[in-house]
Amino acid sequence: MYSVKDCNIINLTKIHNQAGNITVLENNKSIPFQVKRVYYLYDVPMGSERGGHGHYQLEQFIVAASGSFTIVLDDGKDKKYFFLNNPSEALYIKPGIWREIINFSSGSICLVLASQEYSEKDYIRDYDKYLQWKLLK
Repeated sequence: MYSVKDCNIINLTKIHNQAGNITVLENNKSIPFQVKRVYYLYDVPMGSERGGHGHYQLEQFIVAASGSFTIVLDDGKDKKYFFLNNPSEALYIKPGIWREIINFSSGSICLVLASQEYSEKDYIRDYDKYLQWKLLK
């Protein structure tokens, strides 16, 4: 069972030249799992929150492709806050961690790379049920 201490910022390789920067994400190289799904959040109204759930098995790599936001990770015992504002950094979230995304800046884009295709069965959407599940593990 993972804790928030197992989730961290990964510095991605940034290749710079006069025409701009590029960061490449590759399965099992820069990303420590096989990506099965990619999605992104954008046009999130000021003051809104996203996330508010945990996953039984899903791993995620989250990048602030544009702008900034804060991700709050919670393992039932500890909380950890990550401010993302650099597209050459990714937050690696292990399975079994509750997450909320807050404080979106105007024009921000939250890029998420996931280890599994969408499955509602993998979501824990009620925090009390999440805590009960964590206690059983």
